[in-house]
Amino acid sequence: MERDSAVRRIRAQQNQQKQPDSRDDEAAALNGFRSRKHKPEVSAQLLGESSAVILLLGFVCLLWVLVLISVQQLIISSSGQFNSVRARKHLERITSVGPRTVGSPENEITTVNYLLDQIEQIRSVTKTGPHSITVDVQRPTGSFSIDFLGGFTSYYDRVTNIAVKLEPKTSAQHFMLANCHFDSVANSPGASDDAVSCSVMLEVLHSLANLSTPLKHGVIFLFNGAEENILQASHGFITQHPWAQQVRAFVNLEAAGVGGKEVVFQTGPENPWLVQAYVRAAIHPFASVVGQEVFQSGVIPSDTDFRIYRDFGNIPGIDLAFIENGFIYHTKYDTPERIHTDSIQRAGDNILSLLKHLVMSDDLADSSQYRHGNMVFFDLLGVTVVAYPARVGTIINYMAAVATAIYLGKKCMLTSNVGGRYTRDLACAACLVVLSWFVTLLTVLIVALLVTLTGRSMFWYTHFYAAVCLYGSVAVGKILLIHTLAKNLYYGSVSRVGLADLFFDVSLLLWCCVLLFLTQRGLCSAYVPMMMVVFPLASKLLLRKHFRARGASLQYSVLYLMGLTVPYIHIMFLIWVVFEIFTPILGRSGTEIPPDVILASIVTLATVILSSYFMHFIYLSRSTKRILAGLGLAFTVMFVLVCCGLFFPYSADPSSPRPKRVFVQHTTRRIHALDGSLQSSDSGLWINSLDYTGMQHITPHIPQINDSIRMRCQDQMPYCGFPWFLPVKFLVKKNWYLPAPEVSPEAPLEFQLLSREETEWGSVKMTFEVKGPTHMSLYLLPHAGASLSGWSFGDGTPQFDLSGEYFIFYSHGLDAPAWNFWFEIQPPKSSDASPDEGLISLAISTHYFSGPDRRSEQLESLLKRFPDWAFPSSWISTYHMYRY
Repeated sequence: MERDSAVRRIRAQQNQQKQPDSRDDEAAALNGFRSRKHKPEVSAQLLGESSAVILLLGFVCLLWVLVLISVQQLIISSSGQFNSVRARKHLERITSVGPRTVGSPENEITTVNYLLDQIEQIRSVTKTGPHSITVDVQRPTGSFSIDFLGGFTSYYDRVTNIAVKLEPKTSAQHFMLANCHFDSVANSPGASDDAVSCSVMLEVLHSLANLSTPLKHGVIFLFNGAEENILQASHGFITQHPWAQQVRAFVNLEAAGVGGKEVVFQTGPENPWLVQAYVRAAIHPFASVVGQEVFQSGVIPSDTDFRIYRDFGNIPGIDLAFIENGFIYHTKYDTPERIHTDSIQRAGDNILSLLKHLVMSDDLADSSQYRHGNMVFFDLLGVTVVAYPARVGTIINYMAAVATAIYLGKKCMLTSNVGGRYTRDLACAACLVVLSWFVTLLTVLIVALLVTLTGRSMFWYTHFYAAVCLYGSVAVGKILLIHTLAKNLYYGSVSRVGLADLFFDVSLLLWCCVLLFLTQRGLCSAYVPMMMVVFPLASKLLLRKHFRARGASLQYSVLYLMGLTVPYIHIMFLIWVVFEIFTPILGRSGTEIPPDVILASIVTLATVILSSYFMHFIYLSRSTKRILAGLGLAFTVMFVLVCCGLFFPYSADPSSPRPKRVFVQHTTRRIHALDGSLQSSDSGLWINSLDYTGMQHITPHIPQINDSIRMRCQDQMPYCGFPWFLPVKFLVKKNWYLPAPEVSPEAPLEFQLLSREETEWGSVKMTFEVKGPTHMSLYLLPHAGASLSGWSFGDGTPQFDLSGEYFIFYSHGLDAPAWNFWFEIQPPKSSDASPDEGLISLAISTHYFSGPDRRSEQLESLLKRFPDWAFPSSWISTYHMYRY
């Protein structure tokens, strides 16, 4: 027995001697990282150039195809409770009247009567059921200030709201609010923005009212008629309607595009139970907390009724919007036939299921215990939604960071000075990677500026993949070139396998830094770098032994890419969303921001993100010469084709139009002196380009519109002396003014000073009365030394814009009385102020969007000369300036 035990001990000792310590193995691998090569590295450990290209290009293309399939797959299955055919009929009827601007008969009478008729039909059919329907038509008057578009004040008078209360016959104390708007911008039928949402809401009302089981709580359906006038009707409801006190949460249906999937892009504030309700209830989920944080950062120049309910009602909610095909958003092409029935079906399924879930739950009645905290949420290719509390996300993020620290720390703490050398090598490699990113961005921006200077800006507006080929080839080529030079010159004697391992660690380290930064800032979007840390780290640990033994074998490469699949497919989905939103926005972002610089920066950022874990393969590839040559050739060919003008920015293709947006106003300007006499007047066709190319492509079709009639801002006049409809003069500084006959609207402006008096505290109070069309803009420009101290708008405190002027947006519905307002101005304290200049310059512009006054013969004649790929939104306006 003793002899057998001794034999076992001897064998165990022999086995221990045969198996080196894992730390020794790690040290040997890192020690060999900087060793001089006395013979070429085993070629079996490296990838052939063709194999590397096929693997990476195939991987990226496969994931991109999956993303495109997922976004085009509108519905997988439907509950059958929502009738999209009936909703489409509503959509076609609402849009059949054409544009529905506030105050127009189409908006205030025709559409209102249709909605009321349909609601009455639903009520009559369901009156014997367990629910009651109450309808109230509200026409509120009010005013508020908002920091949107640099800041301005809004005043509305008798705009229209149709509020419909659905509740059990035993009544309810707590209500969900579902909001849409039926008005549209001028010159657009507004099918997607927002008639389709109102059509969906009508059918959701029909479905809920027909339920045999009574609801626990109620729903208020608000069909608001003044959203395009910068959120006026929603403000009137939430601040003035008696039902607003019973609203506990809301769902807002909006559009930033035409058709496709509706995405949840805002929730809260806080109240994570709303996100949880969407996760549980949505049949076709499509949501992202990244979109929420980007939108709320102000990067996207848009806003919705969500802001009004959140800021003025202190109510939490969910904001949904269609985002695809924003090229035709707010244009004549926003028609019902461009909205697929499946888009209506999925939106209806989701809204119906969500509202049903909320009004049948106990959370709506008492959400106080669920009120605090945020949620991390994102969908996986529209199949399911992942959601968890932000505090849980913080724990997960720090755990991922700790795991990374342990993984890298073990290598840094190795003995025999190996760890110290590794730390230095890691720091140098990280600096190299960051430097390569900055150099790449600089190079791509130089190319974008060259394209802009050659007059080929926005060549990608119709040909998006041309931008990917041009700017993407530069970005990929520059990163590849820098790492190839580093590999051959700086790391010439270093093991390629060791280099590949080192640059994987660099990618992991940099993503971990991003993870910690976003987590420290409290951003829920930190889940993205968390995924880019956890999945690659896990796959690398699983493949470590295989990699050391066989290097970059085909099996290892495939398994490595498989480990990147989950984070990369989500990253590529987010990239698709960014391009889908921002590419159309750049076509209406004004004349001052070079869009190629923005798009090139986005392409570079996408390239940097995707290349982070692909750097591993640069050092595992035997060569990159042919890849660099191919990228150089692709860039050269694309650059020549772009500079030759092969890619025209705009398109009138009926199946996929990409129109150039232009504002054209036939206006008359009258400038009055301090004594009230007419000092000067002129009339013309005032033309604004909404994109960077200005009139460059219009001039060949209309030679009269050229730089000889360019107008500069007249700083001494309120708002440059022109009838700005919205305060966007800081975005659109290139204007053209073509002389034309005077306009003579049937309902001209009536403006008068009712009273002027000095107050006991030394200010001057002036009261005015205005009668005019449904839309007017008031501009106030105090003279040097004078300042506004109070007025009759908003909370009484004057709110100025970015340029220090005051912009008041006014609109009214039917049968509105004259507009009366006052302001107080403090005279200059300096005794040397000239009395001849007065205290303030006041200007008021009128905008005729409907009726016979919206057109003139000269305007119609000019519009016919615009090419078919242009969309000129046009109307009649006037500008009157006074000094007091």
